Amino acid sequence: MFLRSYVDIDVPFDEAERALLGEPGAWVPGLLRDAEGRGHRLLAEVGFAAEDRRIDREVEIALGEPYRSGSATRVPLTWSATTAGRLFPRLEGDIEVAALGPNRSQLSIDARYRPPLAWVGRALDRALLHRVAEATIGEFVERIAERIVTQRAAAR
Repeated sequence: MFLRSYVDIDVPFDEAERALLGEPGAWVPGLLRDAEGRGHRLLAEVGFAAEDRRIDREVEIALGEPYRSGSATRVPLTWSATTAGRLFPRLEGDIEVAALGPNRSQLSIDARYRPPLAWVGRALDRALLHRVAEATIGEFVERIAERIVTQRAAAR
């Protein structure tokens, strides 16, 4: 299954790119460092608001080597649930920042996953889980954008 979410921000491309290429702790929302110090392991809380409550899941995030593609910079990303891994799909994709003009950028995530549990998982995905994945990715990209905008405001 494919997911895409994006948000436009009032931050010039070079500043947004610098933030995305900086320390992940500055822009990955809900980031927790591995308390046991097992190397460069990134843990984050991802989720979304549903009516009067919040639904969260802890995921382990791996960031790949950034690369430039045309007028955009991409950072490969994978995440996997830290608990009940067989019930939640591994997500793979890219976080991208692209110029929209001299003072605006677009931050996006293109991702893909395969529903777990064979045909049962595919049926659940069609019925509900794909919308959960869309909401989670949407909120994640919005929270990254918010952090980048906040960093820019603090630097001024």
